[in-house]
Amino acid sequence: MDTLKLGPNGGLIYCMEFLEKNFEWLQTSLEQVKDKYLLIDCPGQVELYTHNNSVRNIVTKLSQLDVRLVAVHLVDSHYCSDASKFVSVLLTSLSTMLQIELPHVNILSKCDLIEKFGRLAFNLDFYTEVLDLSYILDQLKDDPDHQKHKKLNAALIDIVQDYSLVSFIPLIVQDKESMLRVMQTIDKANGYVFGDLEERNIQSMLSCAAGAQFESEKIQTVSEKYVDSDTKLSMGDVN
Repeated sequence: MDTLKLGPNGGLIYCMEFLEKNFEWLQTSLEQVKDKYLLIDCPGQVELYTHNNSVRNIVTKLSQLDVRLVAVHLVDSHYCSDASKFVSVLLTSLSTMLQIELPHVNILSKCDLIEKFGRLAFNLDFYTEVLDLSYILDQLKDDPDHQKHKKLNAALIDIVQDYSLVSFIPLIVQDKESMLRVMQTIDKANGYVFGDLEERNIQSMLSCAAGAQFESEKIQTVSEKYVDSDTKLSMGDVN
């Protein structure tokens, strides 16, 4: 940034483009840690995953080398308490999923603090399953600051619902069960659970594959612990 007189955004974009141009260095580095499970912590600048093509090109090259990748997108759960911010989060998640073209796991992090910045209008499963956003649209219509954008908001919500790709897994880092659930979902998305790098058994693989059947019960457990559920709408009411 100092040498090229770039701001934070420009500096990150330059770095990603530089890494893409010098991909051989990354390939050589990865070959030195072959057969390892790697966690690659990426910068949080959304433009890198929604607009700029360098990250997408890098992961495409990695996939061609048979590196099994999954994108894990962490979103602060307190955005659920603001309808307009939650719509923005949905759009960012959807744009990233379409741009990066990888198996994708969206996570609502810090769920133990989910109501720190305001009470939720609906139960937690409403936000994790993202099934009927018309209720979010009703919230936006009631906000005078969003009246002039009501057609735009309706169009954006329609886009998210038409693709029907976005959902979230709640995460609480202090909760062992929550961490294991996220880990199992990621391992299933990248195929690690079905591999042979560690001892596998049929029971554990079937348990992971069938885990989605019990997801609603697990989300309900998180909701009961950390969300004040008085007078809120749940997905059972929506259905």
